[in-house]
Amino acid sequence: MTHVNDPAVIERLLRTKGRWAIVGLTTNEWRAAYDTSLYIRDRLGMEIIPVNLPAAPVHGETGYARLSDIPDAKQPLDVVDCFVNSRKVGDVVDQAIAVGAKAVWLQLGVIDEAAAARAKAAGLDVVMNACPAQEAPRFDL
Repeated sequence: MTHVNDPAVIERLLRTKGRWAIVGLTTNEWRAAYDTSLYIRDRLGMEIIPVNLPAAPVHGETGYARLSDIPDAKQPLDVVDCFVNSRKVGDVVDQAIAVGAKAVWLQLGVIDEAAAARAKAAGLDVVMNACPAQEAPRFDL
């Protein structure tokens, strides 16, 4: 079955202050994750946690290599925002399920129907092939 984004879920995730793990966020200013994560933090008021293989800090925030490396004090994760290739996002979604995240957000062009189905079956909210920075203005955010 093809996933269809629920506008009510999108609006709730964007309006409710929470903790967003941004997977694929690095210091590379040319990557979409760089500016989008600033939007999520500075415009939407969310706490962001960079997740990248070298566990590098970004935007002054401590970075972690995997979702499971994020300390208990920063759990649960409200949203795991995935800036990774569609072929790799299934592993990230499985990590999100394992750590008890509440939602996964797969960015524009990131599509994995099987991973979305696994997340939904585990009780997570799912947004796929969408960008928070593009969706927020639709809700006057």
